[in-house]
Amino acid sequence: MVDTSHTACLGGGVIGASWAALFLASGRSVAMYDPGPNAESAVRDYIENAWPALQELGLADNGNPDAITFHQSAASAIQGAGFVQENVPERLPIKHATFKEIEAELLPDAIVASSASGLTLGQMQQGWENPGRFILGHPFNPPHLIPLVELMANDKTDDDVLKGAKAFYEAVGKTTIRVRKEVNGHIANRLQAAVWREAISLVVSGVASVEDVDKAMWAGPGLRWAAMGPTMLFNLGAGPGGLQSFCDHFEATFNGWWDDLGKVYLDDALAKQLVDGVNDEAQGKSVAELSAERDALIIAMQKATRHLR
Repeated sequence: MVDTSHTACLGGGVIGASWAALFLASGRSVAMYDPGPNAESAVRDYIENAWPALQELGLADNGNPDAITFHQSAASAIQGAGFVQENVPERLPIKHATFKEIEAELLPDAIVASSASGLTLGQMQQGWENPGRFILGHPFNPPHLIPLVELMANDKTDDDVLKGAKAFYEAVGKTTIRVRKEVNGHIANRLQAAVWREAISLVVSGVASVEDVDKAMWAGPGLRWAAMGPTMLFNLGAGPGGLQSFCDHFEATFNGWWDDLGKVYLDDALAKQLVDGVNDEAQGKSVAELSAERDALIIAMQKATRHLR
């Protein structure tokens, strides 16, 4: 089993900094590489701001926010790291160049996981001479607060890597799922894309305002979905008969709804309509204020449900 007490993060943007905070909170050390001129100060500020939430969630009991070093190259940062989280920009040439730089410098049993949301594992594997130690490890933002990580391996991945990545992520407090087939957006992004498409359609067709569509989600199905997924919830929705009874009863209803769902495409005019609507909903609050509200709600929900999982 690979020793993951020392980790590396390649890319120190919002995702990379969030990963670094989580890894530090778990008691691991982190080597960070980001070529940005102000990367070190930005990452340190992010960790400082994230630390109280990690402490409140009980994830930082053994952590040290100062156990991080900053490096001038990706190859330098991954020296001695048992687990590497790659978060560089989602452009294949940049990904491939990064993989080429680090491949010969990796520990033989190190695992490299990519946070990529818009690229497939197969596309990224083309940047490796031997992609055996490389896996998809896609988080939901921000990684230090949202538990989900989507894992994907394939026939080019070494046999122990999927198991090792799963063990690592669960050790730092994450919940993992496996993507079994390459598809754009993986799993969770496709789910939220489907929901957002219909949310936009409801606004465009005049059914409801942006604010009321958002409210319908957080005050309605969003609460249930935070407890269980949609199929399990519908399994409970017909009582003792379970999902079969639910399908028998609502077959025509859902088929009718699915046939009537909207189909929209983002363009400048639609973006302006949505921006105007969300600005009305924000009621003058800044992005920072709204982000703080979001994080406080996520932390409260995590604390309330942690002992039930």
